[in-house]
Amino acid sequence: MVAKVLQRPTLVLNRNWQPVNVATVARALVLLWNESARIVDPADYQLYTWADWSKLRPRSGEDCIHAVRFKLRVPEVVALSDYDRLPVAHVTFSRRNIFKRDHYTCQYCGAQPGSEELTLDHVVPRSQGGVSSWDNCVLACVACTSGRPTGRRSRRGCTCAASRSGRRGSRSTRTMSCGSRAGRSSSAKRTGT
Repeated sequence: MVAKVLQRPTLVLNRNWQPVNVATVARALVLLWNESARIVDPADYQLYTWADWSKLRPRSGEDCIHAVRFKLRVPEVVALSDYDRLPVAHVTFSRRNIFKRDHYTCQYCGAQPGSEELTLDHVVPRSQGGVSSWDNCVLACVACTSGRPTGRRSRRGCTCAASRSGRRGSRSTRTMSCGSRAGRSSSAKRTGT
């Protein structure tokens, strides 16, 4: 019974009360004992040290940890004393995340034909040293990529107005050689939106 209680989740907040992690009750009690954190009582949002928390008696029906001389309430939320940063969210580069980033839309012509008609396209081909990265990969429909010679950036199948006029887009709007938008800002790529 005690082992199950010690493995229950406890929300960990930084000192600005922003959530940063979920730890076990056992880890939360270690943080409390080492004075690295304080327990937050969800009923009144009051902070408790180890000495204060060990003096509180469990409410009726509340889970507790039985020690030799007292019963200890199970903490649900702890706030760290020193840590004030947020964890950096890193979105893994994957085919699925490219589809999500580009909203299942061809980045050359803007069509949304369905996932079976879309493919991952390297802006700088791998044969010319291009890598599989957020900045070099976009979604393209089969019509925009079919029939084009390997290693060339022109999209013969592309039907967008920019490719018909032969106009190139500016670098500030991150456009492709055919003039269509090639993706979103680098911050949107990292967050996966």
